[in-house]
Amino acid sequence: MMRHLISAADLSRDDAVLILDTAEEMARVADRPIKKLPALRGRTVVNLFFEDSTRTRISFEAAEKRLSADVINFAAKGSSVSKGESLKDTAQTLEAMGVDAVVIRHGASGAPYRLATSGWIDAAVINAGDGTHQHPTQALLDAFTMRRRLVGRDAGLGQDLAGKRITIVGDVLHSRVARSNVDLLHTLGAEVTLVAPPTLVPVGVERWPCEVSYDLDGVLSKSDAVMMLRVQRERMNAAFFPTEREYSRRYGLDGERMAKMPEHAIVMHPGPMVRGMEITAEVADSDRCTVVEQVANGVSIRMAVLYLLLGGNEPAVTHTRPTGSEEK
Repeated sequence: MMRHLISAADLSRDDAVLILDTAEEMARVADRPIKKLPALRGRTVVNLFFEDSTRTRISFEAAEKRLSADVINFAAKGSSVSKGESLKDTAQTLEAMGVDAVVIRHGASGAPYRLATSGWIDAAVINAGDGTHQHPTQALLDAFTMRRRLVGRDAGLGQDLAGKRITIVGDVLHSRVARSNVDLLHTLGAEVTLVAPPTLVPVGVERWPCEVSYDLDGVLSKSDAVMMLRVQRERMNAAFFPTEREYSRRYGLDGERMAKMPEHAIVMHPGPMVRGMEITAEVADSDRCTVVEQVANGVSIRMAVLYLLLGGNEPAVTHTRPTGSEEK
């Protein structure tokens, strides 16, 4: 494994499969009465969040604590950042405290890369989302969810997503989740199709390793997984589509559209969902929707990433076999 996790594009197939397989081991810990491993005891991890977050921040914190790390939560609001402190000065403050890893979410694309390569801090850096650029652990938890559902938990070990057809629908332009998923799913052998209004398709998308369609109904019957994206109004400075009703009519997923998907196909969403906009309540609450699974799987994936970056060479989970009189 590398020293940092900045972009999904940096992961080789073997790196990605190692993370997914390690996450399967970590997922078994969640079934124990005591959901703790001593793997990162004595290590200090800082969650450095310059943007609001619910699922990602709590997921990382849960992962760190389950690995017995010492956790420091840093929010820009209420800190010296709100007084104008730079990223460099914040990083050097953390370096003085001797932290081992920094999980960073930042509104500026490239901030985690800058932190990792600047020499300001000698710690592993994990990108928890930077601007509209990358969100690698989200892509990993999505791939983990797909592999479990489409390949199988036990059969999936060591496997990638070769030949699986994944459709990503919605606000691709502003979505770091879409970018990260396209990179990782391509590495894992999947075929990715982006579906969005022309105004929400990024310039240069023809160089991405995926197909582009503007017809959602035309691709549903060929999809193993359909990932719906939220329209990110907070990043928009213009009108990208006529009305919410028109967007929902053309690019929203309802029960009628879901019925066009193959029986085995799943519906995904990185959250937060806007019910009635990109997804209806009927679809969001159906058995085919994996949103809650994705949240649970996020903890396992982030445990795996933290362990592989910080945990050394010992097995993440020790398996013991009964011996002597204990054998039945």
